[in-house]
Amino acid sequence: MNSITAGPGSRWRAGAWSNVQVVDVLRGFASLLHAAFIFFACFAFSAASPYDIIAIPTILLWLCLGIRLHRGALPLAILLVLYVGTIVVALMPYLGEPDPVAWTIQLAYLAITAIFFSMLYADRSQERVEIALKAYLASCLFSATLGIVGYAGLSGSDELFARWGRAAGSFQDPNVFGSFLTLGVLYLLHGLLLGTSRRPLLAFLALLFLLVGILLSFSRGSWGGSLVAIVVMVSAIYRTSASRHLRRRIVALSLVAGLGGAMAIGGVLSIGNIGETFTQRASVTQDYDEGETGRFGNQLRGLAQLTEEPMGMGPLRWRRTYGLEPHNSYIGSFANGGWVGGITFIGLVLATTFVGFRLMFYPSPFQRHAQIVWPALLMFFLQAVQIDIEKWRHVYMMLGIVWGLEAARLRWATSQWRLDRH
Repeated sequence: MNSITAGPGSRWRAGAWSNVQVVDVLRGFASLLHAAFIFFACFAFSAASPYDIIAIPTILLWLCLGIRLHRGALPLAILLVLYVGTIVVALMPYLGEPDPVAWTIQLAYLAITAIFFSMLYADRSQERVEIALKAYLASCLFSATLGIVGYAGLSGSDELFARWGRAAGSFQDPNVFGSFLTLGVLYLLHGLLLGTSRRPLLAFLALLFLLVGILLSFSRGSWGGSLVAIVVMVSAIYRTSASRHLRRRIVALSLVAGLGGAMAIGGVLSIGNIGETFTQRASVTQDYDEGETGRFGNQLRGLAQLTEEPMGMGPLRWRRTYGLEPHNSYIGSFANGGWVGGITFIGLVLATTFVGFRLMFYPSPFQRHAQIVWPALLMFFLQAVQIDIEKWRHVYMMLGIVWGLEAARLRWATSQWRLDRH
């Protein structure tokens, strides 16, 4: 026996490593960075997180590997550049103040990540989006574990993974934590409904676990938004399923999942003071919403002021004027970027909504992933009426996925049309 075949490691010692292409190694490393990038989205203890640290090498490496901006995702890039540009213009009078400058830089960085994701997912879309969703699910399970441990008082500190008597996981705000878990719920539920889950029992238990995490966030927006997202996704799956057997399965499993979820939630509500907190948080308004200086009072006074300021107040000026954030991203877009900025933000939401629903219902290889991601992003657009979402990292990731899938769908549709002609 010669030396090359003498043992498992001998072929590498003999120089077999010389046949490995450097670009293949770089692609493997880039895929690893991609998965880590998505996973670290749950680390939001502070303004900077591992997500931000890994962003630069991930984006630069993928750009070097040749990803590009396809025409299908061009509207996203144009709208984001215009939106950030209006805020930069509104920032000019306040360049000497560090907080507005830092806020604007962070917003520009998040816009860049959205454009990057749209470029990344426009090619090899099914493979890359599937990796992203698996990494995101792992992130959800990790954060939900921290949140439940923190709420149960097992973390050793009352404020480590919980805030104000509510589970917060790896986030500063329980509202962000609860909404973050929704995409993980949709991914698991979609697999259960279509029978694509390899381990359905584990998937069902993980689904219940994430639902408990959302419940313990005691976030009205997360509760309502998650319910809307689930209904939209299940309706889309049912509507686009040609098989009667599959439709019956969807109805039956939806009922089973709904019953199991209701039983799990009912059991959780019977523990300690959870039911009391739930009743308190389930009311339509809270103390800080009401009154002339409450959230809604500030919004009414601010809207009157914004009609007289076409250039807007500038970044973070609403907070200084009224003592609170606007708690409404649509109002905030007008306050931060003026009339053009507000109209651009609304245009981005409307354009993405059109693209998202078309992806969900138009038959294509990308329909399945669109039915998972778009309802979650729609939930954030709806939540933007009552909370500020413009600095939530995962929202920009979902924006990139939706527009990346749209770019891939357009190229696929063009190729199909050419095939039909011939």
